[in-house]
Amino acid sequence: QVLVVESGGGLAQPGGSLTLSCSASTSLFDRYDVHWYRQSPGKQRDWVAGITREESPTYSDSSKGRLTISRDNTKTTVFLQMKNLQPDDAGVYLCSMNSRATHYVSWGQGTQVTVSS
Repeated sequence: QVLVVESGGGLAQPGGSLTLSCSASTSLFDRYDVHWYRQSPGKQRDWVAGITREESPTYSDSSKGRLTISRDNTKTTVFLQMKNLQPDDAGVYLCSMNSRATHYVSWGQGTQVTVSS
């Protein structure tokens, strides 16, 4: 099982920016597809963005143009740059590591993002 740790959350003002990080404890990091999700109170978990092991990014409709996902395999880390944050972006952001070989998914504990003036 892969240990996944998210970081970088915090308080941002509307229109502000944050960069989240998802780090994993595996030497096979470059073999995983990685996804970010947002969990808000009383709402279902929403998929936000993903990046394949081939470094191809995909975004939800609400994320396009404001979020950028990238990965640094040498640091076994995936980044989620978020700009022009809005109150609807608030929630716990969770990262999942997805193995194509085993179909196993490892989750982190999440990092809290609060958007408020």
